[in-house]
Amino acid sequence: MKRTIGKLRLRRDRYRSAPPLPRLWSFALVTINLILIAFLILDTPVGSYAPHTPYILRRIGRIVTEFGNSGWVLLASALLFFEAWAVTRLAPTCKARVQAMYVTHIAAFMLISVSLSGLAANVLKRAIGRARPGMFAEWGAFGFQPFAHNSRFESFPSGHATTVGAILMVLALLAPRYRVLFVISALWLGLSRVLVAMHYPSDVVAGLTFGAWCSLLVAIMFARHGLLFRQATDGWPVLRRPIPFGLRPNWTALPLPPRGVPPKPPTPVDVTPPAGLKPL
Repeated sequence: MKRTIGKLRLRRDRYRSAPPLPRLWSFALVTINLILIAFLILDTPVGSYAPHTPYILRRIGRIVTEFGNSGWVLLASALLFFEAWAVTRLAPTCKARVQAMYVTHIAAFMLISVSLSGLAANVLKRAIGRARPGMFAEWGAFGFQPFAHNSRFESFPSGHATTVGAILMVLALLAPRYRVLFVISALWLGLSRVLVAMHYPSDVVAGLTFGAWCSLLVAIMFARHGLLFRQATDGWPVLRRPIPFGLRPNWTALPLPPRGVPPKPPTPVDVTPPAGLKPL
């Protein structure tokens, strides 16, 4: 452990001249305003309509909302981290060790982002103590009971939405080409928490943005240590080496055709005899 901490300090000193942090205040101001708009305009109508949500929508919401459980992503990233770390110790070639170390950094980035955002969101929701939509008739959309030690008063921010925001921000940073798809997926996955009447829209907006901000800050921390990311001139983290998500196999180099691809017919051989010779 001491050796790892010492290496991280050396890397931090090596990248001390990195660009300054990006200007986050404008984005933070937009985030706060989105939460306030949802809190003041959308929460009360949604809370009153929650008992009348059609059964089919609730059914769909229960299925989709399982993606926001942090347990599966934490387990998967932890297994990937330790497996890749073992390969760095056992790989026979230097190239294989470098590739395994790169995978280790990716898994560590996912694990730290999701776990830190989840822990922080759980502390916040217990400290704020907002009543869930299921208690709208008694408490309304503006009912709060801090430190109630009751899951019915743990609505803001949404823990599932926080996990979704953290995961999809990680994916957006690893594959920026598909970031629009990740944003749309985050909105629909967060909406599932409203469909099952577990959270208000402002809870979901707060959870998504909080998880995304946590992943972004972890990426900046990695960039400050020269791990996986580097800081661009404007301070935002970008991958040091792009991940080749778009690579396609070279089928022509394979000795046998892949399944489902018919082999090319052989080129016909010209057997026409030369001029002056009669065929047998």
